[in-house]
Amino acid sequence: MGPVTAAAPPAVEELGWVAVDDSGAAGIARRLAGDGARRLGFTEQRAGEVAIVAAELASNLHRHADAGALSVRILRRGEIGGIELVAVDSGPGMADLPFSAVDGHSTAGTLGIGLGAVRRLSDSSGGFSVPGRGTVLAARLWPAGAVVAGEPPVAGLSRPITGEKVCGDRYAARLHGGALLVLVADGLGHGALAGAAAAAVVDAFHATALDAPGAIVEHLHRAVSHTRGAAASVARIEGGTVRFAGLGNVAGSIASPGGERRGMVAMPGIVGHQSRGVREFAYDLPPEAVVVLHSDGVSDRWRLPDYPGLSRQDPLLVAATLLRDAGVRRDDACVAVARASVPG
Repeated sequence: MGPVTAAAPPAVEELGWVAVDDSGAAGIARRLAGDGARRLGFTEQRAGEVAIVAAELASNLHRHADAGALSVRILRRGEIGGIELVAVDSGPGMADLPFSAVDGHSTAGTLGIGLGAVRRLSDSSGGFSVPGRGTVLAARLWPAGAVVAGEPPVAGLSRPITGEKVCGDRYAARLHGGALLVLVADGLGHGALAGAAAAAVVDAFHATALDAPGAIVEHLHRAVSHTRGAAASVARIEGGTVRFAGLGNVAGSIASPGGERRGMVAMPGIVGHQSRGVREFAYDLPPEAVVVLHSDGVSDRWRLPDYPGLSRQDPLLVAATLLRDAGVRRDDACVAVARASVPG
């Protein structure tokens, strides 16, 4: 297989969240991830390694964590499909996360091989932990022999409302020349129809060659009138500027590690049904800032200074941490995070 452009954001297919509330969750995670890998054409050996990583992450959550859950999903970059696993918990956290991933280290009297195996079998892995607040771990596994260089400067994560399998909130991103375009869509309501509306917004976002957020939102508004509608916002990041447009209550913010945060303006309306007009706004982007878009299933009461060093981490770890701590269980939730600069 040939290489994939390093900065190209992947297309995402959600396979599901596994709630880790008993020892049987490891088996569920193993099957879900392994079956996804086989569907992508992984060799039996590599699919087995995917299953091991999923089971180890779930087992680690069961042993050490409170309110643990594991996200399993497919990533597609070009013609290559991979498996991404994200474990989140509100447990005691780890003061020395890198050391905790070394084979032989354990805080529970076990052999401590789990996180070392995750790191060893994965193409890329990482984590972020704050003592007393919990831990986020992520791993990506690609087919044996695949060449996938680097990671994109953007990631997002969605979680359905408690009791639903389908999430009505979705994230997408794509490159346009030297600019990064990021979308979050929140289908009205919950369940399959909300998911279909958000999926239609994502499909229309990928189908257009437009690169101005205002024009993109207007295109989405026309394209998804056959659905129940959605709230949606689009950010365009290039150099030291972010341009932003939205209809409805998908929030956008520019957040700096020092605590400064600037909200971006979306207009009232429902994509596909109600609009009094779309307006696009431009904002300066500090060099170390991150751009955060999230649905209204995520509270706006998060602060980057509460997580020292988080803004320098993989955007997926930032998104997962904010989703864990600011996401509400009575609604679908989605967070997307992009860095201020886009690699060339």
